[in-house]
Amino acid sequence: MEAGAVVRASLSALLLLLASLGASCGGSTEPLSGSLVFIPRANGGFDIHLATPTARPIVLTQHLPADSFPNWSPDGSQIAFYGDRKYNIIDRDDNTDIYVMNADGSDMKAIAEDPANDAFPYWSPDGGRIVFYSQRDGNGEVYTMNRDGSDVRRLTDSPSVDIPFGWSGDGSRIGFISGRDGNFDIYSVNAEGGDLQRITDSPGHDLAAVWSPDGARIAFESDRDGNSDVYVVNADGSHEVNMSVRPLQDRTPSWSPDGKRLAFVSDRDGNMDIYVTDVEFSLLDRTTFTPRDDVMPRWSPDGTRIAFVSYRDFDPEIYLANADGTGQTRLTSEKAVDTAPAWSPDGTKIAFEHGTARPRAIYVVNADGTGLVRLTRDEEASSALRTR
Repeated sequence: MEAGAVVRASLSALLLLLASLGASCGGSTEPLSGSLVFIPRANGGFDIHLATPTARPIVLTQHLPADSFPNWSPDGSQIAFYGDRKYNIIDRDDNTDIYVMNADGSDMKAIAEDPANDAFPYWSPDGGRIVFYSQRDGNGEVYTMNRDGSDVRRLTDSPSVDIPFGWSGDGSRIGFISGRDGNFDIYSVNAEGGDLQRITDSPGHDLAAVWSPDGARIAFESDRDGNSDVYVVNADGSHEVNMSVRPLQDRTPSWSPDGKRLAFVSDRDGNMDIYVTDVEFSLLDRTTFTPRDDVMPRWSPDGTRIAFVSYRDFDPEIYLANADGTGQTRLTSEKAVDTAPAWSPDGTKIAFEHGTARPRAIYVVNADGTGLVRLTRDEEASSALRTR
């Protein structure tokens, strides 16, 4: 999956990938100090918060790992993800680590394994390194490592939390979101460290950032005007443009592979649907028309289709549509949550998260809906829950 296509979470992202905030900091210059807090639920999932010393916690996302945030290597041979595979229901010994596995689920191994939380892995364009978030030094910062987990380097150092959103197209820079100046803004740093650049500076929170495929621009959502709008800015911080200018919620932008269009989610017609806008001419098309929410749009590598999550059948399921909204097809049909779709680089498969509680796992399905395969299992965690 191309860098920044998750957020899923990811923050997705990202997330994967970090699509919403429960509170605003009013443009304060005091840093949003602290690390992300992965708060366990009774069912084994997590809510991800930023603990603030003077206000109620900021809810960054409600995420449900055991295994989460699937991200394909550029050559399609491996999938990186993060998860809490050592979950201990008795001792509540919870932390998330980063794993890689072959595309068929074989040869799974932990590559970032630390007593603190590691999360949100993104592959470099050449597949040689992975950028990730870690709290191993007491604060949430941005790190990189080789794809085998060696040569770990810390890139950021601030009293706040720094959360990566991926690599520029040429691999020279890494983007991240930081609360170091009192609210969440967008920054970048040289992939080898140094040359910190602040890209946005607004009184609100700038989130859900994604690099354009060529690395020249960044799309993001911001609540600086009292509601979430989608913006585009040059990678050096110049020429910032509000792409939506609506009094409602426009969120989680996703670049087309050619960098000419943005898919995003909007409630401008009464519920969350997916729209596509031409970046140069602001020509807007509505892709989905349903009475329930459609979210998390992800472009196919050839730019002809969009995978997304739909609540139209009550349970969140993975759907596929042509970019113009035709040919909508349901790919999954289980009575559970299916979310975080991620295209393989060749466009033939989609990885996603499945499950409402542990064991929550990563699956892959062919883009035509056939060949559903479960890639990860966490039977130890499942057994602990059953014997609670």
